[in-house]
Amino acid sequence: MQTRRETLRNLVIAGLLMPALPALAQNAAAPAAPAAGEGDPAVATVRRMTDALEAALKAADVRARAETLAGPMKENFDLPEMLRLGVGTRWKEIPADKQQALVAAFEPYLAATYATRLGAASGSTFAIDPKSEPRGKGRIVHVTVTDGSGDTSPVDYVLNADNKITDVFLQGTVSEAGTLRTGFTEPLQEGGADALLAHLKKSTETMLAAPAPKAK
Repeated sequence: MQTRRETLRNLVIAGLLMPALPALAQNAAAPAAPAAGEGDPAVATVRRMTDALEAALKAADVRARAETLAGPMKENFDLPEMLRLGVGTRWKEIPADKQQALVAAFEPYLAATYATRLGAASGSTFAIDPKSEPRGKGRIVHVTVTDGSGDTSPVDYVLNADNKITDVFLQGTVSEAGTLRTGFTEPLQEGGADALLAHLKKSTETMLAAPAPKAK
């Protein structure tokens, strides 16, 4: 059985999130905050993903959740950049045609991964900080997830200049890109791009084949 912290970590790495602002940050003398995402395209991106994640939570199984997430993830994530970060320095050694094949396989892989992690998200709620902050050439959106037991965890979405998500951090340290890199290391070492491509396809098939949970 997963601990509460493990459940939160799965949610975060999946990229599910949106934060309720800490009570200390809500000064009674401050002006009312604008609606989440209003006038801030970075926040709007995260809002679209959260809407998709909330919709996917209602789906019965991994395949249905992945189908719900696939379109919004392609729209709101910079998937080629996330894959490049996940592969690391070896990416530049991979021929362009194989890079394209990897990106094509990565899209359903990531959707299936998030759909699988959503199985631990029942009862969770999401909120979003209405203002993003500058981060290099892009923006960062602070979010928080509250699980069904009331535990919360801060999460940061990193977006590029085009307001697409390129990474997600839990408590400033657990990176989606870093998690991908850990998972990709073995196939890359064993067989380079071809082995990674096979790994993405096989992993996707396995995740999507998972049976729906039995009704209690």
